[in-house]
Amino acid sequence: MVIKNVSLETVCGITSKLPDNPHMEFAFAGKSNVGKSSLINGLMNRKSLARTSAQPGKTQTINFYNVNDQLYFVDLPGYGYAKVNEQEKAKWGKMIEDYLHQSKQLKAVFLLIDIRHEPSQNDKLMYDWILDQGFEPIIIATKSDKISRGQVPKHLKIIREGLHVVKDTIIIPYSAQTKQGREEIYELLDSYLEPMEN
Repeated sequence: MVIKNVSLETVCGITSKLPDNPHMEFAFAGKSNVGKSSLINGLMNRKSLARTSAQPGKTQTINFYNVNDQLYFVDLPGYGYAKVNEQEKAKWGKMIEDYLHQSKQLKAVFLLIDIRHEPSQNDKLMYDWILDQGFEPIIIATKSDKISRGQVPKHLKIIREGLHVVKDTIIIPYSAQTKQGREEIYELLDSYLEPMEN
């Protein structure tokens, strides 16, 4: 996959109607501070199109990025941030649920987990919830440059066991610093696009 052009096309708040997009969508979910914006920027080859925030829990909208007029990256609100009140959390949860239910173009959901830590209760809930919506999440183990290469298999096993992942679940270690894992994600996206091009 070669990134030619990207743009933030649609921003949906709690009361917004979801767009009826012409191209397939790939959603990115993960708790606040897991490196979601950094991953999306890395995939789009842009420094700061996806807004990274010093304040976790800041993404309160669903953001649709048009990539090459071929597909959309969909940035879902970060979950599990303690300082956000329960009412807000419930609203974001409803937004994400509505999107997973209603999108006609959603092809895959990437769930981001920090490779350094065991999956949290929120991560487990999110994983099970995505499964319940009929998708098998692709796990992106972020911040892989923060641990030694030799530690990676052990940490991937912790994620696998912590989430009780479905057999044959894809888990890709990713580093925003070194871009390790980016080509694997591109190959996955290409595998969805290729049938469309034939």
